[in-house]
Amino acid sequence: MNAPTAKPLALVVFLENVGHVGALNLPAWVRQSIDFLTEEYAKLQLRVLGAYRIYDQITILEDADATGPKLTEALLASSRQHQVDVLLLVHGHAGKLVGYLGKELVGAETFQPLIDAYRAEPELLNLRAVYGLNCHGATLTGTWIELGADVVNGAVGVNWFPEPSLSVFLWMWLRGRPYSEAVTAANRTANRVWSRILGNRRGQTAHPWILSSRQVIAGRRDMDIYNREV
Repeated sequence: MNAPTAKPLALVVFLENVGHVGALNLPAWVRQSIDFLTEEYAKLQLRVLGAYRIYDQITILEDADATGPKLTEALLASSRQHQVDVLLLVHGHAGKLVGYLGKELVGAETFQPLIDAYRAEPELLNLRAVYGLNCHGATLTGTWIELGADVVNGAVGVNWFPEPSLSVFLWMWLRGRPYSEAVTAANRTANRVWSRILGNRRGQTAHPWILSSRQVIAGRRDMDIYNREV
């Protein structure tokens, strides 16, 4: 039997692909197609892999809702009655998330007021696990911990491998594996798959994309989705 959590679980998904593929200058219609397909794929993964069976509430912030104010609003609202996990399916820069249309940058102007409010009233936020595919996610791990998150991951540089990372992480996390194990397995699987594609053979120096996509895990404690500490 699964151990009960202190409060029901909520998931906040910050979702904006923008349609960028590296530094390629793609036509607008191609970017729009990539943006639509990748976002629909991510939402389908949540359903297929069972997120809606575990989370009492799922809030998806996509397109025009992928902004700093909307993220703040969703985190505060979800925290009132739930323990909140966060899924960051966006691009990123150092210290920032890339939101709506790639023009909405979510950084200190959003996070610092939220940190200040949380310090003054710790009951405002009830964050737990924050899983991100955003580039330079490691530069935001400290921010999420300051906001009360128990555990968070982040890429050390550009994260070239959103898949199969997302699928493996969700598959393991939603089936009760510890957070650190799910993140590590997702990164290891992505490295193995993409090493073959990139022609990076065993014994060779790791491809720069693999080095850049390395995941850092930080936080106060490790646990599974049911709040069992490991």
